Order: sequence, then C-alpha cells, then structure tokens
Amino acid sequence: MIDRLPLNSLRAFVCAARHESFKAAASDLHVTPGAISRHVKQLEARLGTELFERHAQGVRLTQGGARLAEECGAAFAQLARSVQAASRANAGSTQLTVSASPSLIQHWLLPRLADFESRYPDIGLALEASAQLVEPGWHEDRAQLAIRYGQGPWSGVRSTRLMNETLFPVCAPSLLENGPPLETPADLAGHTLLHVKWLSNQAELFPGWREWLEAAGAPGIELDMHRRYSLFGLALDQAIAGHGVALATSVLAADRLASGVLVAPFGSRYVMASPFTYELLLPGAGEVPAAARAFADWLTDQAARFRSSTP
Repeated sequence: MIDRLPLNSLRAFVCAARHESFKAAASDLHVTPGAISRHVKQLEARLGTELFERHAQGVRLTQGGARLAEECGAAFAQLARSVQAASRANAGSTQLTVSASPSLIQHWLLPRLADFESRYPDIGLALEASAQLVEPGWHEDRAQLAIRYGQGPWSGVRSTRLMNETLFPVCAPSLLENGPPLETPADLAGHTLLHVKWLSNQAELFPGWREWLEAAGAPGIELDMHRRYSLFGLALDQAIAGHGVALATSVLAADRLASGVLVAPFGSRYVMASPFTYELLLPGAGEVPAAARAFADWLTDQAARFRSSTP
C-alpha cells in the first residue's frame, strides 16, 4: 500500500543519489545533512542493504543504490507529472500519455519537454516509463504514443523513425586525468567496464562490449568480472561518477558529452553503428487526435534538430 511506503525517506534518498552528497541534498530539501542521513539509514534498514558507500571524502552509490535511484527517480517524475496532469484535467485541458524507456526519458526527453509545455500549455502530458512493447491506442487507460528502441518490425502500429544511433566508450574526465592510460582500445584492460544487460526479446541482436572490442581490434580483454546494470542510464551515471568506462549510445550520452561530465576517450575513432533505432509509434488505425499529433510533430522536429547537431 502506498500509505506504507517511506516516501519521505525515498525522496531524501533520490535527492542524495542525484548529487551523491547528503549536504547538497539537504540544501535542496531545506533540511539538515543529518536529517538526510537518518532518512537514508532508515531506508537501508528497511531494505536490508546499503545504498551508499561511506568514505571520508563523502558518499558513493552502491550498485543496488544506483538501481533504486534510477527506478525511484523515474517514479517520482511520473508522480509529479500525474499530479500536474490531474490539475490540468480539472481546468479542462487535454490529456496525453506517452510511453518511453526510463533511460530515454531521463537522459533525452525530460531536458527537452519544457519547450513542448511552453508551446502547448493546454496539453497535460504524462510519461509512462516502460521498455515493454505495448501497442499504443486511443484509450484513456493506455499510452496514446510510444517511443521504442529496436529493430522492429512494428506490427499493428504506424511507425516513424526518429534517430539512428552509434556506440562508443565514454568516461568521466577525472578518469583520464587520474586513472590508468586510456589511449587505445587495448588500454581498456586496465579499467572497469560498465555493462548493460539489455532487457528485450531482441537482446541477442544488440552489440555490447564484446562486439565493440572485436571491431576495435582488442578482443582479448576479460569481460566476466566487470559491473553490469539493467539500464543504460545506470551505466552512464556510474561512468559520470568515475566508477568505470561505459559503452554509450550516442542519443543517451549526447547531452552529458556536451556538458562535459562525460568524455569520449577515443574521439570519433572506433565508433560502431547500432542495429537499433528509435521509433515513434502511433496506433495503426483511426484518426490521430490533435494532442497526439501535436506531440508527434514536436518530437519529430526535436529528433531532426538532434540529428543535425550531432556527428
């Protein structure tokens, strides 16, 4: 039951996870660092596991903590948008639900949504974080549009290709400054590689570190003992924190590369094309409602702008 969930502790944890700092979280939430620490300890006691590693220099997310932060962050974002949508509904606005993967929502869609909301203030937008291939429809209890990542075929729906993608290693700038050399693919043997376990019925088709290393001419690097995550966003967050090198997808890493929190150690060398693409899916039949068409047109324009701004 939701009334039994430790929502205050979860909120404090998500904020602390975002900064990897109790002090910064305390500033955001207008409480003391001690209060943040108590909330986190209460949550850890309830879960029976540590969410942060405590060090003299500060705190660092554990693997389990990073996973929980990703999932709770998406849940709080969805909750906020649902409340906003309900508020707009009371004012007579149009409601629209869009389904997309958690990582795409966090790392690409959310930073761009302010533009849509400023253009269409009467459309109440709800984001449904899901990677499951659920056929969109014009019903109130399901997403009206979906953004999916894969090869298709997308049967029963109308699809529009949004973006192709490439794969290449990324890491924090501090790793290049303070870590072992990272000048050639063979140098990755001295680093922790961050893997993504692709959760899809097309998983076997998606290239990972093994395929990239073979293409880059460094196939002998041991892969079994490195870190693994269920979402691309988790691997990118851990790379930003300096915990290793992630095999990034160009769409999800673009804003982080532009801001400088991630760098591509090999530049434009050793870039692998992904066989997967991002597709906008609309129901296969029926007239597209005005709100859905507005979002589809806006999203297609945003994707075109992104394509033109990236190599």
